[in-house]
Amino acid sequence: MYVTPKQTVLDPQGQAIHNALKKMQYRGVEDVRQGKYFVLRLDDGLDKAGAHAEVERIAREVLTNPVIEEFRFDLE
Repeated sequence: MYVTPKQTVLDPQGQAIHNALKKMQYRGVEDVRQGKYFVLRLDDGLDKAGAHAEVERIAREVLTNPVIEEFRFDLE
């Protein structure tokens, strides 16, 4: 699961990284958004729909601040 600041929210860490890359003369980087990465292992008792619902609930209720962050995830 990837959690990042919403596009409408300032990202000072991402901006600092972007500025550093420019000073180090890396080219072609237009923007940097810094975020968090989570790996969740689910037990085998959930079907795909149940797993999707549970991970989405965890993301919304625990791992993100819905006012300033957005998330996306993939089930493997």
